[in-house]
Amino acid sequence: MRFFAILMMVSLLASCQSVVDNAYYGMWEKLGVEKRDILVDRVEDAQRSQKDAQEQFSSALEEFSALINFDGGELEAVYNELSDKYDASQSSAEDLTKRIDDVENVAQALFEEWEQEIELISNAKLKRNSKNKLADTKRKYASLLRSMRKVEASMQPVLIALRDNVLALKHNLNANAIGALQGEFNDIKQDVASLITEMNAAIKQSDEFIKEING
Repeated sequence: MRFFAILMMVSLLASCQSVVDNAYYGMWEKLGVEKRDILVDRVEDAQRSQKDAQEQFSSALEEFSALINFDGGELEAVYNELSDKYDASQSSAEDLTKRIDDVENVAQALFEEWEQEIELISNAKLKRNSKNKLADTKRKYASLLRSMRKVEASMQPVLIALRDNVLALKHNLNANAIGALQGEFNDIKQDVASLITEMNAAIKQSDEFIKEING
């Protein structure tokens, strides 16, 4: 019984969110801003979020390197900087997830509207062309979404590794403990390099998708 109550609540919340979203898109359409325009804006927002994440993860790696190669000075200050960079990386990852969710939300609304409008076209040739265009756009969008979700997933192991090392050092901040983390640093360095490569690929795909939509 409790399971069904929770299920009903989730369905109700989803329905309410759908109403809110439709009202939001309807408001913009009255101002001459179509769903495809909003989709382009949100893809661009996701691009910017990925670029910010690149900077944050690269900065965290630099601070980890500075800690590993510590050669004098205020050790705690270097550690605190690493901790701050980890927090910033975590925030950038959360922001990217939100941006991707926003892209997915408006894309779904756009495609649903597009499908409904195709059914109103009586000219067979125009209907066929519109269906082909929709199918092509959906295919390219699906590829873009997979690319962005792959970036999102790839951030998590890096964040977990950074968090583990930050927490491990928090109460054991000495040269011996830091020296033992060289292997951890090398692994994280490789993961960050792979992550940035994936981000660059997703950013490039975003550019191509935007050109497709605007074309």
